[in-house]
Amino acid sequence: MYPGTFAKTSPDRPAVVMGGSGEVVTYRDLDARSNRFAHLLRDQGLRPGDTLAVLSENRPEVFDLAWAAQRSGLQLTMVNHHLTVEESAYIVADSGARVVVATSALAETARGLSPDRAPGVERRLMIGDAAVPGWERYEDAVAGLPGTPIPDECEGDIMLYSSGTTGRPKGIRREVTGTPIGSYPDVPGHWLRETLGMRPGDVYLCPAPLYHAAPLAWSMACHRSGTTVVVMERFDAEQALRLIERHRVTHGQWVPTMFVRLLKLPEAVRRRYDLSSLRWAVHAAAPCPVPVKQKMIEWWGPLLYEFYSATEGIGATAITSEEWLRKPGSVGRPLMGTPHVLDDDGEELPPGEVGVVWFEGGTPFEYRGDPGKTAAATDRRGWRTVGDMGRLDEDGYLYLTDRATNMIISGGVNIYPQEVENALVLHPDVADAAVFGIPDEEMGEQVKAVVQLEVGSRADRDTAERLFEHCRAQLAGYKCPRSLEFTRDELRSPAGKVRIGPLRERFGSGPGPFVRGTGPAAKPSR
Repeated sequence: MYPGTFAKTSPDRPAVVMGGSGEVVTYRDLDARSNRFAHLLRDQGLRPGDTLAVLSENRPEVFDLAWAAQRSGLQLTMVNHHLTVEESAYIVADSGARVVVATSALAETARGLSPDRAPGVERRLMIGDAAVPGWERYEDAVAGLPGTPIPDECEGDIMLYSSGTTGRPKGIRREVTGTPIGSYPDVPGHWLRETLGMRPGDVYLCPAPLYHAAPLAWSMACHRSGTTVVVMERFDAEQALRLIERHRVTHGQWVPTMFVRLLKLPEAVRRRYDLSSLRWAVHAAAPCPVPVKQKMIEWWGPLLYEFYSATEGIGATAITSEEWLRKPGSVGRPLMGTPHVLDDDGEELPPGEVGVVWFEGGTPFEYRGDPGKTAAATDRRGWRTVGDMGRLDEDGYLYLTDRATNMIISGGVNIYPQEVENALVLHPDVADAAVFGIPDEEMGEQVKAVVQLEVGSRADRDTAERLFEHCRAQLAGYKCPRSLEFTRDELRSPAGKVRIGPLRERFGSGPGPFVRGTGPAAKPSR
């Protein structure tokens, strides 16, 4: 199934409702609007396997674009709208996008996606009234095009970006096979329908950015199920409760940071809203602290459903609230594929021992333009990994013990230390840098940098502020260090590897003396 199915059977049912503005897009509207853009893409010469790039905040047009790409057999690359111009241009160019769509709110970023930075782009379309040279108004471009399907509809896929071995993002690409529309192997939809009981007419709350894999994929899976998707323009804890009550939300997807913010609401606010319609609260993206999950189950009841997976689709595990209360901290048993925990030699470890988590089965993929990374993620048996560390217990439940390649997860968002280190070492005061996550009560983790100074540079507040400002100019804000410490010691081994263990022991207990946005240091740096 797909939106066209429900455009015929339930044309007036809302497919999308915007939580803030209240704007409604029916299944009839979604079908016609995505058809119009699909015609534009075909008229532009895009064929199955080609790429469409989109830069957008959460707004209803995202689904017009996503479904147009999906029913045209294209690869859809959503670009995180918090990225800098340079970061965005790299992804657009690397993806091979022939058409790019941006919104007026992101006009400054769009202005930087010039032909010299993204030479493969043939057409640039702007949603809204911002006038940017070289960009056409999207609404004018699709006006008058047919609202009926293109004659050669076929299933596309999503190609989102994850960090590469050097810190540069890499597109996670699955083969587009040209299968007929409606025949997509809809794994999230299968889980929603078969495991979580989603039916046509149910209501799903999407409180997270649609440029992330799970919010977009699960929202589109809802459209294959005849469900109404309520989209929050941005997350606000009380508004989320208000929307659950107002729209009688039955399902929703969360990250642990949202749970933390919900639990911080005053008791009177938490009791104000009727949440009785909620049947399942799905959460993923980052490990959920045990006390936080316990409090959420006490409040909402045993309706939390946690899953562990990756954008790569290598496999998945899941756990219900009842299971989790017996196995606190676990991310569950197999849902897709079979997990194995291996040692450094690729041999299977017994229950209880920590190693690298690999999955047998799952979805084949490649890292676009990086055959080395693709090969490193696959072993001789065809099992795949993203580098997460964990252990299995005697009952086959998986527990994660570390992050993939020391990745930082802050508020459910992946931050790759290498990318931040690469930015820091460009500054003249910096000889070397090491970046890692430290605990943060609300966000799960925050970014901390340890900087080895050049000879003659001062370990003081002025230097720290220059480095904070330098990072803000180089990186999206959420990637920038929240705190840093200075050292004169070497940060790397003779082999060039960051001494991450000793650095965590020495500097990982807290933010340290230089915290972004605070006053003079409270103590001297080490």
